[in-house]
Amino acid sequence: MSRAFVTGSSDGIGARIADRLADHGFDVVRHARDERRAGQCRAAGVTDPFVTGDLASLAQTRALAAGLGQFDVVVHNAGWVSRAASRPVTVDGLEQTFQVNALAAYVLTALMPVPRRLVFVSSDSITGARIDLSDLQHERAWTADTAYADSKLAMTAIAFAVARRYPGALCNAVHPGWVSTKMSGDIAPLGLDAGADTAVWLATSTEPAALVTGTFFHERAPVTLNEQADDVAVQDALVARCAELTGVSLHQT
Repeated sequence: MSRAFVTGSSDGIGARIADRLADHGFDVVRHARDERRAGQCRAAGVTDPFVTGDLASLAQTRALAAGLGQFDVVVHNAGWVSRAASRPVTVDGLEQTFQVNALAAYVLTALMPVPRRLVFVSSDSITGARIDLSDLQHERAWTADTAYADSKLAMTAIAFAVARRYPGALCNAVHPGWVSTKMSGDIAPLGLDAGADTAVWLATSTEPAALVTGTFFHERAPVTLNEQADDVAVQDALVARCAELTGVSLHQT
């Protein structure tokens, strides 16, 4: 049986992606931040196995990767936006939005065996975002919205760097739409099934349109929302900076 791993899959879009992959016959391993969240899912009837690890900790992210085996599909769905008024810093001394949304996906990808398909769940907020390699963590100026958008742009650029380095895998990014979740609130117009659709399609479809790599998708269609994500020089410089911050290198296959 094919295996799939989905980060941030205790609720929201990630949980629905995991549900749909299970419907497609995958043996799904879900991820939760901690055992309390995993326990709540089990109590609610979720029978898929869970692994736990706080992506705001490099040590826990490394340990998470070390405990995972080979998967056919990996979906980097976990995301975080600050509700605080000031810049949040993790136990590693890193800006938390960037660490959870971009660095964690980088570390997991670099340390896990290469799957057949990778899907990075991004956001259309990258349209107005910017990768500033001299201030990736917004030490000079910080707002929650800017940090979130910039971290998702960094995540997307990392995805495309991975696509170049892992030519044997299909690696793409997706904007799920404005979906009603804990993060976006009840005013968002889309349900979870709509938000999960393109990610699941990229993870499972044999349609020629899905058998591509290094592409950003929305509603199953390729889109370009920020040219920095496609800039090879930016990708390479960002990956080098991620390696410096984490001590983990992204190897060429």
